[in-house]
Amino acid sequence: MVSLSSSRMFQLFQGHIQPAGQRSRKTRLVTKDGHCNIEFGNVKYGSHFAYLLDFWTTFVEIRWRFVLLLFVASFTGSWFVFSLLWYWIAQSNGDLSGQNRTDGHVQCIDNVNGLTTAFLYSLETQTTIGYGGRALTGHCAGTLALIIIQSLVGVFINCFMCGVILAKISLPKNRAKTVTFSDTAVICLQKGSLCLLIRVANLRKTLLIGSQIYGKLLRTTTTADGETVILDQVDIDFMVDAGKDNLFFVCPLTLYHVINKSSPFYELSADTMPHQDFELVVFLDGTAESTSSSCQVRTSYVPQEIQWGFSFLPIISRTKTGKYHVDFSNFSKSVHVSTPHCAHCFETDSDQKNHNNHNQDHHSSRQKKGIDNLGFQVIDIHDSVDVTKM
Repeated sequence: MVSLSSSRMFQLFQGHIQPAGQRSRKTRLVTKDGHCNIEFGNVKYGSHFAYLLDFWTTFVEIRWRFVLLLFVASFTGSWFVFSLLWYWIAQSNGDLSGQNRTDGHVQCIDNVNGLTTAFLYSLETQTTIGYGGRALTGHCAGTLALIIIQSLVGVFINCFMCGVILAKISLPKNRAKTVTFSDTAVICLQKGSLCLLIRVANLRKTLLIGSQIYGKLLRTTTTADGETVILDQVDIDFMVDAGKDNLFFVCPLTLYHVINKSSPFYELSADTMPHQDFELVVFLDGTAESTSSSCQVRTSYVPQEIQWGFSFLPIISRTKTGKYHVDFSNFSKSVHVSTPHCAHCFETDSDQKNHNNHNQDHHSSRQKKGIDNLGFQVIDIHDSVDVTKM
């Protein structure tokens, strides 16, 4: 009895973790927030020096924790290295406490009599604090050269670290975080065609100039020679009502891809779509109006995130004060609409309707002869009294 209840509990627990019929999560190449899920293996050791040669890009792309560590280490390390040099000069001149000083001894640096005071003098020199307690006497030529070198090194470190921090703060990918795509894509009828729809919105009022939208379909294919191609890329064209290029991206836009014979989705249907293995990656390129920096926004959709037979809810309305209102609560919401089961079904229905309309027109033309003149007016003609008989 105990074993039966335990097995039953285990089945319920297992079913709660992974319900029956649920597919395992597909590994994405591009995550929903645009990060690329890829790693490089077996890279030659010599190739790592390329990162050192392009040190500026390396420092800009590393994580913030390493930037802060580099910031602290560069300043602290330079202060300590130069403090050793100042300590060595003071020791060579006999300025340290405990050294035998002769009468009339002239110090190179005032109040530097140990390693601690040498470090304080190095910090004050590089940061130009200058409390006034420690200073050069001007009697040693080596101190003049060393203070020039430390000042130049300090300026270089300040410029480099400020540049790295400013570059990381103003990265274009930070602007891309204010552009969002809908969580799912939908397939429905749009302007008399079967289309795949995706929504994109700019969360800032500043525009993205010269925006371009395109897509890539990533899938595993097999060539005629039997070779398996992983991540085979197929171009996907997207359009909007405002055109394909140079979009007026001031309000959310709906992108649509027409599913015709040239589309890779042409052979799919509502039943086969969830069982496919592909990834649709959508790109949006543009230039930020405020900073003039180019940025790219990416997202991806797997078959389980494409809803067949659904349409997005409207989100744009006009208030009583005359302003246009965007309701982002309905940005990714969709509603079920009447949609053909597949692209073949849609074309067959369209051909059948065209054939029926053609037959009706042909039948009507056979019943009546002549041309209807809608501008013709009917006039009643009465029989005349005088009739000429032959």
